[in-house]
Amino acid sequence: MAEKKRLTEDGLKKLEMELEELKTVKRKEIAEKIKVALSFGDLSENSEYDEAKNEQAIIESKITQLEAMLKNVEVVDTDELSTEHIGVGSKVRLKDLEFDEEEVYHIVGSAEADPMDNKISDESPMGKALLGHKLGDDVQVEAPAGAIHFKVMEIFK
Repeated sequence: MAEKKRLTEDGLKKLEMELEELKTVKRKEIAEKIKVALSFGDLSENSEYDEAKNEQAIIESKITQLEAMLKNVEVVDTDELSTEHIGVGSKVRLKDLEFDEEEVYHIVGSAEADPMDNKISDESPMGKALLGHKLGDDVQVEAPAGAIHFKVMEIFK
């Protein structure tokens, strides 16, 4: 059996909304594109038809992938999150000891990671290094550019 994917409540809602959008809106758009392309006649030289069918395959693949993922998720209960230790769902304020800068990160499951929004996957090098640490701990993260040292300044929900 596949390993359960951990998601926050927000991450679960986002994936469910994406799946609904693909099933209701995108499927209809693709069906319309195929219908229009079929009206052009000869399919052997109909690039619009080929493109629409390829797009349909991509959408159906994504739907299958999301459905499989949603069948095998574990939702992190934020009410049960500890502010003693860092875990999936925790928000942490870290101080970069080299640059003396602070940043807040949200530790999330890999399916909802978004580094540009400071949502760090629990499976990433940084996420793995942070899990289990507590307030005041110094954490070393091995990055491609070398080790980065942080101090855990705050853990919150």
